[in-house]
Amino acid sequence: MLQEYNPKNEHILVYINGALLPRKEAKVSVFDSVVQGGDAVWEGLRVYNGRIFSLNRHLERLQNSAHALAFRQVPDNEFITQALFKTLQANKMRDGVHIRLTLTRGEKITSGMDPRLNQSGPTLIILPEWKPPVYPPEITLITSSVRRNSPMFLDSKIHHNNLLNNILAKIEANHAGADAGIMLDKDGFVSEANGVNLFCVYKNVVYTPHADSCLPGITRSLVIGLCREQSIPVKEKNLSLTEFYTADEVFTTGTMGELTKVSAIDGRNIINKSGQSTLEKIQEHFRRMTETSGTPLPF
Repeated sequence: MLQEYNPKNEHILVYINGALLPRKEAKVSVFDSVVQGGDAVWEGLRVYNGRIFSLNRHLERLQNSAHALAFRQVPDNEFITQALFKTLQANKMRDGVHIRLTLTRGEKITSGMDPRLNQSGPTLIILPEWKPPVYPPEITLITSSVRRNSPMFLDSKIHHNNLLNNILAKIEANHAGADAGIMLDKDGFVSEANGVNLFCVYKNVVYTPHADSCLPGITRSLVIGLCREQSIPVKEKNLSLTEFYTADEVFTTGTMGELTKVSAIDGRNIINKSGQSTLEKIQEHFRRMTETSGTPLPF
């Protein structure tokens, strides 16, 4: 699974600190913290039919992440929302769009790790692209040797840009010919895949790992909520690889790929012994949610 270049994105306008710049001119300083040390936070947003889906949840997580990293002079949600509207309107985008929203600690007066060198405030970047969900209908996974960071090292509750941990797991998956790599926590339980959360279904009960080492994803949270609303049993618990190997269904969740079926893990095919698909029920409810909810665009 490799994302393809979309020629429609050749002439997009990118927002950087108030300026709308053509794709080839959209740049940040070599002194920016995101360049110096991956010192930034980000969100992935999707636009469906004239609405930004789950905008408030994403902005809440962005603000919480920035606060946890002690960013200063952070723009408020109203400012960021208006910047999003401005960028989408300039690009004439109302549907089938993915947005990479990034807030860096900002530009430093000289290179170095000390946040006191950041004296001009954060850098706000809004990168919208014409992009449908990036996963095919089914994907395969392998288990990575790279462990997911625990709160002892770098808390997954901070949605930060320092993604080398996940990238290393993706490199292993690429070499193995799989679509993504499963990352275990420090105790050997399944945490998440390198870019998405994981769920499994066994005997009509939906399970997902505790959000201790994994990112507590927004799509993950929506799926848990949908299950409860539709009286589908759902539980968070420590899950071993064996429980995923022997599950009736396995699927991933995330803004970039929505809900995606997993057909095999480490060469073990996922065999549905129940005769019915809980995933298809959840996918249908999720599709309806994307069609009817979200923050309306004012144009």
